[in-house]
Amino acid sequence: MMPDNFFFPNESELLWSVLIVLYPFLSGFVGGAFIIASMENIFRIESTKSTYRLALHVTLSILLIATLPLLLHLGHPERSYEIFITPNPNSAMAMFGYVYVWYLMAVIVTAIWFDYHSDMVLWARESTGWRRTFYRIATLGVDHLNERTREIDAKFGRIITGIGIPSAMILPGYVGFIFGSMKANPWWSSVLMPVIFIFSALVSGNALVMLIDVILAKLRHREINLAGLATKARFLLYIFALDFALEVLDLAHRLYEGEESIGILRNLMNGPLFISLFFTQFFIGTMVPIALIGITQMKKIKENPVLHLRMIVVSAALSIVGILAMRWNVVIGGQMFSKSLRGFRHLDFDLLGREGVLMAVLILCVPIVIFYVITRLLPTREDKRHDVNAGS
Repeated sequence: MMPDNFFFPNESELLWSVLIVLYPFLSGFVGGAFIIASMENIFRIESTKSTYRLALHVTLSILLIATLPLLLHLGHPERSYEIFITPNPNSAMAMFGYVYVWYLMAVIVTAIWFDYHSDMVLWARESTGWRRTFYRIATLGVDHLNERTREIDAKFGRIITGIGIPSAMILPGYVGFIFGSMKANPWWSSVLMPVIFIFSALVSGNALVMLIDVILAKLRHREINLAGLATKARFLLYIFALDFALEVLDLAHRLYEGEESIGILRNLMNGPLFISLFFTQFFIGTMVPIALIGITQMKKIKENPVLHLRMIVVSAALSIVGILAMRWNVVIGGQMFSKSLRGFRHLDFDLLGREGVLMAVLILCVPIVIFYVITRLLPTREDKRHDVNAGS
């Protein structure tokens, strides 16, 4: 770190770096992907049925390591259990541990269990070796299966999904709450910050599920569910438009309010954050995907499936880039100006080390491995579903 002029001695280094950018980025995927899963199970949108299991798997894969960037940043991750045995209700960060465990075990794992219960009973009968042992343990040794069992699983699955919707909102909203509550930092302090984080999470989670659905279809040489993608693309368009409107409203309110910090914030946006904020986040990551999705609603585009698919995929990919830029601008941007409101400091990337770029890349690869393992044990494809009546 190389500080510029007018800096206090304790401000020479940025305390939060790439890993803390990654933390809210991953948390957003978790919340948004689960909302996509609820589209079929709760809102009965049939065209998205094929991605219900996929969305659950994506959620679980990322959720298992969502706190890893934060733990690596803090150091001594082996001590993280202490927040559970010494609860502090006055600390939002401490209470998040309970929210995280609730969302992981009571919502995601339970939702997957009810959805796969009938299949796992049959797989336990058909499999051998360690797979059979795994399925028997997962089904708690239950071997009885009939239509009534399937109805109960479906009913409780919908209940858990319904409970999970507000839980999915809390997860990214909590991160926005942490930033928005920091009154001493004018770049972060905003009552809209939690809401912006929630809507941006819906954008990134939706876009990620869309991309993974297309990638898996290509790898498995199966037909792409273009109707389902189009439905999710429309949802992405509406949510992204609301997210963009909230961010513009937040920015306009700051400018109109004109507090003493407005000068340094203007210089921040026109200086160190100009490329990442206006070009990457607002133009490449927001305006372009919104425009592309809007164009896909035209009849001529819909009549060309190849072009329709390509535009949806590009818009989803750019949406994720925009949300990553947004997380970067929030986390890093809020640390770039001095408390004196008269100077900036520069961020120097570290390639290696505990908080280096390479570590961030490795962390992003871990969910891919977890997703592969989960999908091998619990297939997402609809043709792997067993007919319960046939196995009764």
